[in-house]
Amino acid sequence: MPVPMRARRRDEEHRAATPLELFFDLCFVVAIAQAGRQLAHALAEGHPGHGLAGYLMLFFAIWWAWMNFSWFSSAYDTDDPLYRVVTLVQMAGVLILAAGVPRAFESDFTLVWCGFVVMRLAMVTQWLRAAYGSRGPERRTALYYALGVTVCQVGWLGLLLLPKGAVPLVFVLVGALELAVPGLAERGWQTSWHARHIAERYGLFTIIVLGETIAAATLAVQSALDAHDAPGRLLPIAGGGLLLVFAAYWIYFAVPIHRHLRTNRQAFLWGYGHYLVFGSAAAIGAGIEVAVRESVGRADLSAYGAAACVTVPGALFLCTVWLIHSRHHKRGTAQQLVLPVSALLVLACTFAGRAAVPAAGLVAAATVAAGVHLTSRQGTAPAE
Repeated sequence: MPVPMRARRRDEEHRAATPLELFFDLCFVVAIAQAGRQLAHALAEGHPGHGLAGYLMLFFAIWWAWMNFSWFSSAYDTDDPLYRVVTLVQMAGVLILAAGVPRAFESDFTLVWCGFVVMRLAMVTQWLRAAYGSRGPERRTALYYALGVTVCQVGWLGLLLLPKGAVPLVFVLVGALELAVPGLAERGWQTSWHARHIAERYGLFTIIVLGETIAAATLAVQSALDAHDAPGRLLPIAGGGLLLVFAAYWIYFAVPIHRHLRTNRQAFLWGYGHYLVFGSAAAIGAGIEVAVRESVGRADLSAYGAAACVTVPGALFLCTVWLIHSRHHKRGTAQQLVLPVSALLVLACTFAGRAAVPAAGLVAAATVAAGVHLTSRQGTAPAE
């Protein structure tokens, strides 16, 4: 028999990600890789509007499904057989969604919707189980979540039933409703998510996204070398891209953010902001692939356009990490200005054309060095 699903304590000691959560995260690698690959193809073929629109919508579906599970598991993870089976069903939904990503970029959302409904209805099952094991305001919150997720999933039917021209409107309206559900559901009762656990979950997913970025860039360079044997043009891009990703890792993990996550308002703003953090990090890999293609004459855009495919998401990552993450632990004007100024310098690298990626990598490395120097000089290194 499954154990009763009771809320876990916010002050629980030694709370860490479970093997099931890590397995769950890894399934999202497939979906992220598919979205990034389709974005790179669209950008390289000179269709930035189509590529960005499709990427933003599909990455929202990927991120939102992951985020809903992560916050629920932080509050209610029982790790019993029933919980594991329902989570495995959600993982199957992720893989169905990933299989439908290429078709979704051609406006066929059937497989993506099917994968999303598998994940979301499994999530409804989890919330109903949480409601069954609780009472009073906590039970109402769980039921509100179950109802909200169900209503939103019905709303996503608009992607299948309405004309293709209505897709952006459906995305905006139903996406806004999805974002509103947690705030509405938790007005009377706040779920007992664990701050350190949530921070660790987001950090692990950041590592997965950055790892996928490195994998995508590596495959692009390998393919170009096999076809064109032009190391003089490709290795600087590879080196600059690697510096950029390494710096992104360093910058994100420079502060212990769990100390900032004290209230739902702080936590929700931080959690929602990661749509841009994760999305921009994954887009860096797609941009490096575009830059590689352009360097060997396999892209329908200029060197400056290809450079922007790397520098724009790179600058967005730096700026967003500063805005929702790092600035809460910075002391003094100099420390606060490092990331915003670096974001502007990375954007300025666009005008270096084919030298933009190595230039952006050097700026990112200098950003890390400046941050380390200022922290050591002012003695504000955060203690765990």
